[in-house]
Amino acid sequence: MSDIARAVAFYEGKLGLRALRSAPSAQTPDGSRIYASGGGPALNVYQSVTAGTTEATLATWYVDDLDEIVDELTAAGVDLVRYEQFEHDPKGITARAGGGRIAWIQDPDGNTFAIEADV
Repeated sequence: MSDIARAVAFYEGKLGLRALRSAPSAQTPDGSRIYASGGGPALNVYQSVTAGTTEATLATWYVDDLDEIVDELTAAGVDLVRYEQFEHDPKGITARAGGGRIAWIQDPDGNTFAIEADV
């Protein structure tokens, strides 16, 4: 993230992730967070001048009920990313290659994350 305070507002405020700890990031005191997911540490978010520069999906969360998660994210003000090359349902979910379904979100810097379910 280009700004750790904005990252905290998004990852904790909108996504509801729980920070396990914070630490310095390069020259930024308190510039990183380790977030819990699935019962253990799962995501390290840190302040960086290159935030949002990759077009690749940075991480994927696998969930049991994609509709429920998408509803919760939408209610929290998170917009789903809709790619022109895919057909999306009204919620923004699309079929995943090989079966299942997938939705994408982006943080305030444009870093992309996927949420997937097998059904």
